[in-house]
Amino acid sequence: MLLNEHTALVTSQILLCPYSEHHVPTYHEWMKDEELQELTASEPLSLPEEYDMQRSWRQDSDKLTFIVCLPPSSPADSNTTITPKQDDAPSRMIGDINLFLVDDDDDEDESNTSVSKSTLGEIELMIAVKSQHRKGHGRASLLAFMHYILTNTSPILQEYSKSQAAHLRYLRVKISKDNVKSIALFESVGFVRTSAEANYFGELELRLQVQGREDIVLTDLEKVKGWNGTPSIIEYREE
Repeated sequence: MLLNEHTALVTSQILLCPYSEHHVPTYHEWMKDEELQELTASEPLSLPEEYDMQRSWRQDSDKLTFIVCLPPSSPADSNTTITPKQDDAPSRMIGDINLFLVDDDDDEDESNTSVSKSTLGEIELMIAVKSQHRKGHGRASLLAFMHYILTNTSPILQEYSKSQAAHLRYLRVKISKDNVKSIALFESVGFVRTSAEANYFGELELRLQVQGREDIVLTDLEKVKGWNGTPSIIEYREE
């Protein structure tokens, strides 16, 4: 998605940067890990394929992604700047977080182009660097990312649906039934399981209803444990 190509999000615990070409070699190394492949239901790609995937995530209107990095050493304020390849150098990269948009297959009015198109958003979160686990980075990333989605729903959907009006019905996540910590994280921010049993692939689906509740969801988000204040939006410009 082009919406966030010049946008970085900063809190006291995390820095989220647009997925850029200089991130690809590090990301490629992460995804050689078989455990990460299993947790993310991913197949290993060649390095050229990884560059193609990066371009897809950066340009396709149904995908929104940030690379998760350690935060700048000083607190973010109006004078904060983010230097690509420095603040998001390989040593500071720890994971990624994504939103994948799809049309709502259950939308009864999908054949009527005069009404708002129902859309779903699937979130994927990965903290790839094991030494950075259990430090709150996943929670901080999720909260900052969700705040960005909820406060930018209109431009996100405008880029996705082009000229047709659209609304975000709910956010969802699909997690391996064995990934207890990730399930607990999403439940703690308001996601609810759609079933007590895992699907054929061993995954649980959790959803957070958004349509008609945007303000409520945003207010509730700011009450969640680990909330570090509204993320600062910093310009991100590559040379």
